[in-house]
Amino acid sequence: MATATLSIDLSALVENWRGLSAASASHPAAVVKADAYGLGLAPVAQRLAQAGARTFFVAVAEEGVALRAALGKGPTINVFSGHMDGDTPLIRDANLTPMINSVDQMLRHFEALPGHGFGIQLDTGMNRLGMEPAEWAAVRDVALDQSPTLVMSHLACADATDHPMNAQQLRSFQEMTHDIDAPRSLAATGGILLGPDYHFDMVRPGVGLYGGMPFADAVPVVQLHIPVIQIRDVAVGETVGYGNTWTARSPSRIATISAGYADGIIRAMGPQATLHAGSSAVPVVGRISMDMIGVDVTGLAHEPDTLELLGPHQTVDTVAAFADTIGYEILTSLGARYKRVYL
Repeated sequence: MATATLSIDLSALVENWRGLSAASASHPAAVVKADAYGLGLAPVAQRLAQAGARTFFVAVAEEGVALRAALGKGPTINVFSGHMDGDTPLIRDANLTPMINSVDQMLRHFEALPGHGFGIQLDTGMNRLGMEPAEWAAVRDVALDQSPTLVMSHLACADATDHPMNAQQLRSFQEMTHDIDAPRSLAATGGILLGPDYHFDMVRPGVGLYGGMPFADAVPVVQLHIPVIQIRDVAVGETVGYGNTWTARSPSRIATISAGYADGIIRAMGPQATLHAGSSAVPVVGRISMDMIGVDVTGLAHEPDTLELLGPHQTVDTVAAFADTIGYEILTSLGARYKRVYL
């Protein structure tokens, strides 16, 4: 079989959720947007719910509908994009909680779904989503009179613990919310690790659940093993792959493996990338193509049937560094062609 196998350890994911939950006295939610960071919305959310998660966050209402179908009645499903035009039937029928991020959204929600639960997003300096201080001051009394289920903001630099933006946003959030009765939330994974001043009433772990930084104590959740299609001898002076970008300087054994950028293995990784045969690292040679990658296995004692890109020897952040990107992009790019095995 030439299909790579992506193994997803749901027990490890739950362990990460519990570890981040234990770092705070606040209510622990779980962020499962983008198909649970590429690992499968239904199996991930169902396992987290079995472990005790009762509050979830998704990016858009359509994700919320799919999550409600997976979880059934009971858990709270919050939608980061708020109440967009056209979302009303989705929010109503799936009992979603939009995180309102503008005055226009507030008016739309109150007019379309009077009495339906909602949250509020505030912009504390990230300039992405949420009401700025002047907007919030103009509508806060009206909003609070309708009893929002949550008032939240999002940190821009929480993965850098000493970044001055963290304290700046914390002050802004405190100033905008210090005298309200509604539950508050500021911290995702990085914010949890900044300490209790950032925790408030609810924390929202995301990438840390899936084994990504900045949660250095995360248990690895994913492994990716890619089949070897063929191994060939390459003589000195011969080249491998498109563009003749790699030339053999000594007699070499080159494995062609069955995956490529169509499977989320970013082309820019190129010669920086390695895979593993057991504990032995083996380098990528030549360009990463759509469906195949060349790997130099010359030094191995035995010819491998598969090579490991993600697993005990390389985390998602290690692999991300090959392409000068972040673990989030690696996770959410994992291809649909992989055979997925849930452990």
